[in-house]
Amino acid sequence: MSPILHVLNGGATLNVFEQTGINGDVLVWREVLSEGPVSENIEAAAFWQQRSDFICKTFDDTPEHYHDNIVTQLEKFSQPYEEINLWFEFDLHCQVNLLGVMMLLSQKTNLSGPSVYLICPTEVSDVSDFRGMGQLDNEQLEGLYDNIRVQLGEYDFELATEAWDLYVAGDAAKLQEWINTTAFWGNMHCLKPAMQAHLKRLHSNTDGLNYIEQTLLDIYINGTKTKPEIYAAFWSADKIYGMGDSEINTYLDKLAARGLINV
Repeated sequence: MSPILHVLNGGATLNVFEQTGINGDVLVWREVLSEGPVSENIEAAAFWQQRSDFICKTFDDTPEHYHDNIVTQLEKFSQPYEEINLWFEFDLHCQVNLLGVMMLLSQKTNLSGPSVYLICPTEVSDVSDFRGMGQLDNEQLEGLYDNIRVQLGEYDFELATEAWDLYVAGDAAKLQEWINTTAFWGNMHCLKPAMQAHLKRLHSNTDGLNYIEQTLLDIYINGTKTKPEIYAAFWSADKIYGMGDSEINTYLDKLAARGLINV
């Protein structure tokens, strides 16, 4: 076992990471904590059972695949690594997953043990529309590791705990107050815009639609009728959400169920 663990935000990043010369073991975080039910105690078996039920129902997965792909990977957090590097991006999808990983680390490990680092790019030189590390080549990924990696401290974990608890609670007013009154964001520089994006999901308009649902409906009404075109239009306007096809489909399905769209 290497003394270093890298927690990657998905398979696209893994494809690039494997071509780098960066040493260490790898854990690929394949959860989508930004969608569906979550609870405070992420270490509890009940948390992962709830997530498995949701993922299997929503994304047509099987409990066996979920367990092998997600749950068994978590055992790596119990191993005595000296250094853990968290590779996550700026969008809501990644930031909520990052919070989940940080909660697991704080609940599961002695933080006086491993040093925890964050690699979280918001932009990359020579990449005009940066959306994720899977777009990069191995040299660009190594450049991020060498140049923007920061060590997370006690304050960062306190901030993450506050954010996680508020995310779990789903109280828009309390989340708004926390965003407004948090003056210093430590090394969690992408957390505020991501939580502001989430806040927009917590409010519904007079038609009972939240921001994402209304945005997708507007795209459809304005003449974009096929799913691939809808995905592209949404990503262009709202890449802060970091949603893939499957996640956008869950919102489109809700609109279709109400008879508002036909795709």
